[in-house]
Amino acid sequence: MIDKTKIIDTVHERLKKLPDGHYLDLRTYKRNRSVVIVKIDADNLLVIEDGYFNQRFQIKTEKLKKLLKTLLEKEFPRSHKIRLYVMGRFTEDALGRINRKIL
Repeated sequence: MIDKTKIIDTVHERLKKLPDGHYLDLRTYKRNRSVVIVKIDADNLLVIEDGYFNQRFQIKTEKLKKLLKTLLEKEFPRSHKIRLYVMGRFTEDALGRINRKIL
């Protein structure tokens, strides 16, 4: 679990090391809301919001900081710690089948 104030910097560092096609999964403590960041290639990302709102954004890497700040305010308003999972290759089927323990 990572402090909310440091999550944006941590995501940038992890995305640099992440291979193309793999993704990061950000979740609340209870794991009932999430933000998924898929690295399509070095310059393009797919961000999937699943919680209060369900939206998809296809953005350039340099716009991630502003979007992530907005999404964290919407999806994790009272969270102080955020779970960060480094996942494997992204497929639409795998996204729906992730079963995590819900508290």
